[in-house]
Amino acid sequence: MSNKILLLEDDTLFAETLVDLLEENDYSVQHCTNGQDALDATYNAKFDLYLLDVNVPLIDGMKLLCELRSANDETPAIFLTSHKDKEMLKAGFANGADDYITKPFDTDELLLRIFALLKRVSSKKIESVGDLSHDTIHKRIFYKEEPLELSKKEYELLLLLMQHVNAPVTKELIINELWSSAESGSDGAIRVYINRIKQLLPDLSIENIRGIGYKLVS
Repeated sequence: MSNKILLLEDDTLFAETLVDLLEENDYSVQHCTNGQDALDATYNAKFDLYLLDVNVPLIDGMKLLCELRSANDETPAIFLTSHKDKEMLKAGFANGADDYITKPFDTDELLLRIFALLKRVSSKKIESVGDLSHDTIHKRIFYKEEPLELSKKEYELLLLLMQHVNAPVTKELIINELWSSAESGSDGAIRVYINRIKQLLPDLSIENIRGIGYKLVS
């Protein structure tokens, strides 16, 4: 599966050149010309990398990345910028950038930077418990390298069990983690999600600790 890149660039001709370059190198690219469209795109799809121009309409690249980081989006990001001012670059890293490249740039250098960043991130983003693995960047859980189709609460519950593998997870902790103060969690609701996970993963050992909670046994 090719890595998916979100490109934010308001120079249409330059963007077309970049899209062609990236697609020729087996990347999948979604191009946006303004920050608002780019923000909307992040709600509708998961990306492996953000390539962000700084000076774009509606929401600039700096503010966009700052907003994404504040929402716990840790997708790696490279700024494409004509700025050489050190204070501007410092601001970029403060807002969550992983790298930057100054325009005009050599396309081979850009490809090398993308490859190096994705390789570095991929080595850190997987947390495993037995046959289960958690992609911490894209918030997905895999079983024997196959992605699981989980609802939000099923994902959160299974991840909680993975984080406390071989130790009891209390019902109180589950309710506090899965439900907000405006929602009402219950023992019955927890059982529904536990049973759903067991149906998806019949080989997985999840023990019911009577009166306490549940334990994932590895």
